[in-house]
Amino acid sequence: MTVALPVRAPRAALPVRLRRSLAALAACRSGNSLTEFALMLPLLLTAGMYGLEMTWMHNAAMQVSQTAIAVADNAARMEQTSNTGTAPTVTESDINAVLTGGKIESNGLDITGRGRIILSSLEVDGSNNQYIHWQRCTGGLTNASRYGAQGTVVTNMGSGSSRITATTGSAVMFVEVYYRYKPLFGTMFVQPMLFHQEAAFIIRDDRNLSSTSGTISSGC
Repeated sequence: MTVALPVRAPRAALPVRLRRSLAALAACRSGNSLTEFALMLPLLLTAGMYGLEMTWMHNAAMQVSQTAIAVADNAARMEQTSNTGTAPTVTESDINAVLTGGKIESNGLDITGRGRIILSSLEVDGSNNQYIHWQRCTGGLTNASRYGAQGTVVTNMGSGSSRITATTGSAVMFVEVYYRYKPLFGTMFVQPMLFHQEAAFIIRDDRNLSSTSGTISSGC
């Protein structure tokens, strides 16, 4: 018995034009760059945002340091232009002017809302002790000085190897600046942090250290 197998019809050849179009499509690489860019874009954006965050953070830290230096320098010059024949006495208006200038020189850090400037006068008392004669503060934070309040007897001021002491008949304007850093992109890369910088300058000229005109006993 003979079984007849079905006979397949010959496959029709694709039209020449269609074959050429399919071959050209298979060889086309014009979309590769766009695809690669789409894949790399999230990584590039993340790296760019991270770099911007780091730059912004280090710039803020530098501004805090520069503010501390500027306030200490300006405080050391208080009453420098006095033309009186006696050693001038620092007044509350002098101190307020220095602290206000510090907020202005902070270059938009918002010391009023997220910062604190503490200005202390380190001097030598009648018993030859180092002490904080007077202290004034400004800014929205409530951080206190690391070295104590007005009237505190200290060994020295400063951190690390930078220990500061005053000499008899002179004073050191010691400044501490606190600043609450707010990241640009929330907590994506860094957490909010507290910057702290210090600076100190010896007073430039003779100054009446026996009292401070209008001193407030509570200091800060």
